[in-house]
Amino acid sequence: MRPGRHLVVFLRAPQLGRVKSRLAAGIGALAALRFYRGTSTRLLRVMARDRRWRLELWLTPDRAARARWPVTAPRRGQGGGDLGRRMARVFAQMPPGPAVIIGSDIPDLRPAHVAAAFRALGRAEAVFGPATDGGYWLVGLRRRPRVPRGLFERVRWSSDQALSDTLAGLPRGMSVALLEMLADVDDAADYARWRAARRIAWSPAGASGCPCNRESPHR
Repeated sequence: MRPGRHLVVFLRAPQLGRVKSRLAAGIGALAALRFYRGTSTRLLRVMARDRRWRLELWLTPDRAARARWPVTAPRRGQGGGDLGRRMARVFAQMPPGPAVIIGSDIPDLRPAHVAAAFRALGRAEAVFGPATDGGYWLVGLRRRPRVPRGLFERVRWSSDQALSDTLAGLPRGMSVALLEMLADVDDAADYARWRAARRIAWSPAGASGCPCNRESPHR
């Protein structure tokens, strides 16, 4: 493991009716819980095995830090405030070194994406992984010489302006790198597209490597 690289996963306690509310409205609370639990468990296991970074779990509500999770890693409560305040808290409190935050509900997120983010921080001060809905699935900061003040203020969270608002609030002249765009699964339509893509990937034609059955990674 390279010292000084910090990967933080934001997690919500997987409780029925408490996760993926927009998705639950379309497919039911139990199906939404199963999706979230399966996606987050897979993500945690693959990220915990990778020795290129030090993994931490930041949880909400804070008492979820005392619950059992599928991997052994340091755990903290996210604390109060909106998403921006909670993410800013990570960058202010982590030990020295580049830090990256990811969500726990992006099905296509892989260790290669995180590795690309840390590489980008070798040349840029900030890195973002854009989502197809206008938000972002990853944010990272080099944190040298310091974390910018007022980070994530005046951002319209849960809107298609979240990324553009965040970029507009960065200090002038701050260098930024953008990664591959990935799809979030926030509602029933997203879920249907995700399931259809999985069926294609596991079909005989998809397994054969035919490019006609694969989306370009940059869409």
